[in-house]
Amino acid sequence: MNLLIFLLIGAVAGWIAGNLTKGGGFGLLGNMVIGVVGAFIGKFVFGFFGFAFAGMIGTLMAAVLGAVILIFIVGLIKR
Repeated sequence: MNLLIFLLIGAVAGWIAGNLTKGGGFGLLGNMVIGVVGAFIGKFVFGFFGFAFAGMIGTLMAAVLGAVILIFIVGLIKR
């Protein structure tokens, strides 16, 4: 059940980040991948600066912010 919730949060985070940066999502699988990788990036970056997010909303916020960072970095590399 935790894996299902983790993937759901990843999909939502990827979709939100896609809408914030590109103007559209990346499909269900793409949103999940971006959101899950973004969650790891968000946790690492904010942990490095001493911030911690708790609960489902905090995890979603960290995942969205991490996914936005990921999309930005990928956009720089693609140019």
